[in-house]
Amino acid sequence: MAIEVTVPDIGDFADVPVIGILVSVGDTVAAEDPLIELESDKATMEVPSPAAGVVKEIKVSEGDNVSEGALILLLEGEGAPAAPAEAAPAAAPALAAAPAPATPAAPVMDQGFGKAYASPSVRAFARQLDIDLSKVNGSGRKGRILREDVTKFLKSTTAAAPAAAGASGGMGIPPIPVVDFSKFGPVEDVEMPRIKKLSGPALHRSWLNIPHVTHNEEADITELDKYRKEMDTMAKEEGYRVTLLSFVVKASVNALKQHWEFNSSIHPDGDKLIRKSYYNIGFAADTPNGLVVPVIKDADRKGIVEISKDLMELSGKARAGELKSNDMQGVTFTISSLGGIGGTHFTPIVNAPEVAILGLTRSKMAPVWNGEEFVPRLMQPLSLSYDHRAVDGALAARFCVTLKTLLGDMRKLMW
Repeated sequence: MAIEVTVPDIGDFADVPVIGILVSVGDTVAAEDPLIELESDKATMEVPSPAAGVVKEIKVSEGDNVSEGALILLLEGEGAPAAPAEAAPAAAPALAAAPAPATPAAPVMDQGFGKAYASPSVRAFARQLDIDLSKVNGSGRKGRILREDVTKFLKSTTAAAPAAAGASGGMGIPPIPVVDFSKFGPVEDVEMPRIKKLSGPALHRSWLNIPHVTHNEEADITELDKYRKEMDTMAKEEGYRVTLLSFVVKASVNALKQHWEFNSSIHPDGDKLIRKSYYNIGFAADTPNGLVVPVIKDADRKGIVEISKDLMELSGKARAGELKSNDMQGVTFTISSLGGIGGTHFTPIVNAPEVAILGLTRSKMAPVWNGEEFVPRLMQPLSLSYDHRAVDGALAARFCVTLKTLLGDMRKLMW
């Protein structure tokens, strides 16, 4: 019987480019074998076969744009197909954010861009540099155009003469001049991990579109950390750990409930805030290939133990490259922790369309005046970056005061 294989649930994405056809007509495939590759601005995804069989007819081509439900191919097999599998991302960016409404591309070079075999991030990079991709030779698999191919092309066209005065990159911002570093000493091109390639444009977009402000604060976690260590000792016996991040997630949810603006997004018309009544907390997870942002769903309904188990499970999946698209969607507020590495304060980049992100660095013992004398206290630095269009400085200060109060008295976390 012929099985119609369609694009499964790929989250909030639509019109995603097909960047690779992994099978041919006549190929025999097993259930879960990859059929095609898709690439959004957040991840590369392989669409698996729902059943075993022989490829009878392929209905898409490389360069086509597809959405959920689009017909991929016909498979000659026996029995009913398995339940549609969720497209698995091969990688995802740090501080990943939901895609912003697409900005109409300039009419220049549209024909060349349509024929070019390149990822969305490479296309965006080429547009910023006003480079016609139809003139660029691709060095990737099957002639795919890579970022370094665009850079090489730009270098070749600017080597004879300097860039024209007034030339600018995306959004009217002058591009960074291309420099031949080999003139000064030995150099080597090192391929960036896929996560960084994909996250770069999203981070750049957020930084350019959001008026960032960062508020720094410190919370006294002396008593909380004593309790955390007790919980962690018991948790080890059950095979999981309790870290400070679990308590910060819990405290953040409580603070978000008191200051709902931080759990909102700016309406597309720019005149309203979208108030969210759910609390999905994203956290930056360090992996060998870069940072990804798994999401703890419905964190307001979970206690410290359940949050700790979620953190451990999602972190493990992130390191193993096993996160699904659903594991990284729906975030309302993000926490980026560098506590295990060091630092004092930093400016985390807001994940649009979120309006705030909390950064954590390493806690330290410090002398604190209690009204009579200085006493040693364990202090936790907090760095809150926020979108100044949605949040003003006074509200940010109140949010941080609420957060430090909750972390300073663990009993209030149970309210």
